[in-house]
Amino acid sequence: MTYELLKLAHIIGAVLIGGGLIGVWLSDLRSRQSRELVRFSESVRNIAVFYDGVVVPGAIVLLISGTWLIVAFYGGWNFISIPWLAGMVFLFVFEFIEGNTVTRIYFMRLRRLTQEALQVGEFTPELEKARAENVPAFTHFLDLPMLFLIITLGALKPDTWEVFIVGSLAAIALAAALTLFIPRLYPWTANQ
Repeated sequence: MTYELLKLAHIIGAVLIGGGLIGVWLSDLRSRQSRELVRFSESVRNIAVFYDGVVVPGAIVLLISGTWLIVAFYGGWNFISIPWLAGMVFLFVFEFIEGNTVTRIYFMRLRRLTQEALQVGEFTPELEKARAENVPAFTHFLDLPMLFLIITLGALKPDTWEVFIVGSLAAIALAAALTLFIPRLYPWTANQ
């Protein structure tokens, strides 16, 4: 019964992270479409709500249940010899670190700059400059493809590293394409 409960917790964690990242994605797209400061600030606030209220709890559930599953049922450090499981762990750790550094710090700064702009009553040059940054956009656009790859590895359980490598390259290519395409779709100048 322990295995089934841990598996259930793991699925719930994945659903929370997936739902939260989709919410972040949609809120980010909405913020890119907004030329009104108040609507923009609501979208930025929603990004924080989805990250802090849904993604982070999901990540904690995944971390606890995944660690427990690995220790109890996959021989602890022996998971390194299982390509699909090692790939999932590597991608989770990478996304956990990236999400709590580059992406989270960027969205916290964006929220602060938005609050400052609200006090001034218009988009500030600092806010417009921050909104145009490519590295945080790339890491943000990488979140969902990496999550899909993690889920793919867990569902297919391949015994080679091929799916991990091809999937990682595809996720990076997709994130790069979105980083180039989305800003062109919604050019960021508040005073259009």
